[in-house]
Amino acid sequence: MMRARNVTGLSARGAALAIALATTALPQVLWAQDATPGATAPVAAPAPAAPVAPAGINESVAAVVNDDIISTYDLAQRMRLLIATSGVQPTQQNLAQFQREALVGLVDERLQLQELRRVEKDQKMEIISSDEEVTDELRDMAKGNNMSLEQFLGNLKAQGIGEETLRQEVRANTSWQHWIRGRYGSRLRIGDDQVKAVQQRLAAAASKPQYQISEVFIDANRVGGMDTAMTGAGQLVTQMQQGAPFPAVARQFSAAATAAAGGDAGWITAGEMAPEIDAVLDQMRPGQLSAPIQVKDGVYIIYLRDKRAGAGGMMVNLKQAAIGLPQTADQAAVDAASVKLVALRGTITGCADLEAKAAAVPGVIAGDLGEAEIKDLAPAFRDAAEALNAGEISQPIRTSAGLHLLAVCGKRASGQDGQSKEQIENRLFGQQLSMIARRYMRDLRNSATIETK
Repeated sequence: MMRARNVTGLSARGAALAIALATTALPQVLWAQDATPGATAPVAAPAPAAPVAPAGINESVAAVVNDDIISTYDLAQRMRLLIATSGVQPTQQNLAQFQREALVGLVDERLQLQELRRVEKDQKMEIISSDEEVTDELRDMAKGNNMSLEQFLGNLKAQGIGEETLRQEVRANTSWQHWIRGRYGSRLRIGDDQVKAVQQRLAAAASKPQYQISEVFIDANRVGGMDTAMTGAGQLVTQMQQGAPFPAVARQFSAAATAAAGGDAGWITAGEMAPEIDAVLDQMRPGQLSAPIQVKDGVYIIYLRDKRAGAGGMMVNLKQAAIGLPQTADQAAVDAASVKLVALRGTITGCADLEAKAAAVPGVIAGDLGEAEIKDLAPAFRDAAEALNAGEISQPIRTSAGLHLLAVCGKRASGQDGQSKEQIENRLFGQQLSMIARRYMRDLRNSATIETK
């Protein structure tokens, strides 16, 4: 049994057909309304060609995936769709990259649908999206482009892209995503310890430079090696410099978990990414696009949207429960108040119920102290705020006004938008689910018979 890992080669006739179709059209760009800031005007595209009917093409075999044939017509159609959705203008220099990416995508989709059919048969359940569900997805796409479904499909047809080409892609993608989320999503648990670890890492890194970035990651293993990844990344950089929208390019070419969000990785801190990327980010200015950056498993393209120096301090959001005691109170009164607050502390689960629990204890007054920079707090409160993590409650603290329990409800770097617990959980969930999906696909590829012509 031959397991061919190279999915980039085509017969001379198949390659000629793909090039002929790809170079004839596609001046309009669907789903590519986001502009890359600072980019020059895009290169003008030639006039659109009339759609090519399948019956008019002398088809040949581009690849065979476990006895499932991918024709040169399938490949040419997918190239057209890829060009239309990425905003990258076809040239003689980048056609090989479009051909490779289109074929890799088709191979992956065949593997996904084969696996889903196997699961449907074994488990006697419906997983693959129905025609009606695919139509609903297409209608949502059309709405996102301010078109009716008829207008949307007509736009595709005008660019030589058959409706079935898009339907096949949507059916595979939505079915696979639903299966992965349904099978593994319910099993994933993001623990409080994981969230706290992220919060602590963010707090510890608050003094380091921070970068708001978008990313494209070309997986060298997926595209056939590091040299291929570097060449392809270089061509994408050139196209984005000429006006191809970064978000559209990321959605179509990036293997990172951020691809679905147009490559938006948000704010990161120096040290979060590979050292090679940190070194480049340190030299970039906001609005710049990096050259291809080679890392261990592939190649990154980084767009630096914004940059800021490390925060000079920490902001903390506090609540308190207190018993008023004058400075002259004797030790017996202080001890009695301390016993009462320690008992109250044992009943409080966090900031959410502090005030309600305190209201049930005679003599205790509770309230929200709001947000302040730690350095501006009174010395006794400052020490506690520095030592406590978000969600933790201090032991009784003596001040000239009384005895206090201090609860830290939130903690973030000053000058930095803090991430909520829910945001951190969602980010960790997405990262873990993406990792599972990539491993699943790797196993399917390794066990498949893939022959290219």
